[in-house]
Amino acid sequence: MRVTCYRCFWPQPLCWCSSITPMETRTRFVFLMHPKEFKEEKAATGRLTHLCLSNSEVRMGLAFDEHDEVQALIRDPANFPVLLYPGREAINLSAADGAGVTALREQLHGRRMVVFILDATWSLGRKLLRLSPSLQRLPRIMFTPAAPSRFVIKQQPHAGCLSTLEATHELLGALERAGLDHYPLPEQLLGLFQRMQDFQLRCAADPNRGGYRRSAYTQPAERVAPRGRSGARRTRVFQAPE
Repeated sequence: MRVTCYRCFWPQPLCWCSSITPMETRTRFVFLMHPKEFKEEKAATGRLTHLCLSNSEVRMGLAFDEHDEVQALIRDPANFPVLLYPGREAINLSAADGAGVTALREQLHGRRMVVFILDATWSLGRKLLRLSPSLQRLPRIMFTPAAPSRFVIKQQPHAGCLSTLEATHELLGALERAGLDHYPLPEQLLGLFQRMQDFQLRCAADPNRGGYRRSAYTQPAERVAPRGRSGARRTRVFQAPE
């Protein structure tokens, strides 16, 4: 029987925990994980991201209006809750000197920013939001990605889609540039992401391992985005402007 580490959810011989240094941030990060992501996606980048951030938590569910811990965070007057989600009404943190970021600084008034991140596929993330009106009412923030997704082993459904780990890395950089937080170890998240993928690519190339594809992976920039629901592949969170 294979023994699993129940912090990173990888097999114990491959456990990542000893190589992770939890980072302190002013912002609290709350990863709202769809049950399918929690139960079926063993290499979920949301879990690894959570382990890298001291001031973070993972909450699983579908309708978060009935989730006591999530609602307590939203109602706490010491918090300023926001949703990481793109769109015209979202404040683009990449425009650090823009009016939206200036207004955000004024609204904080010493409160702690709590960022809710939907940790699910593109379609399931929209379902989480649809089932949670309290999340729909939150102010929204976004960023302009500095690079396309680095996910080699999975194809994103739209240009600008990022894994949860990549999105959090981009967000921390944008928060630091806007003077809203400090990003202590900017190399850690992407380094962990690369090591995770390198391991999976080695497994895919091993003819003695079952359950892996045997054809070579193309680089993300060389792929054609799938069309329609039937072609959509997994993604964790979507952070590019629509």
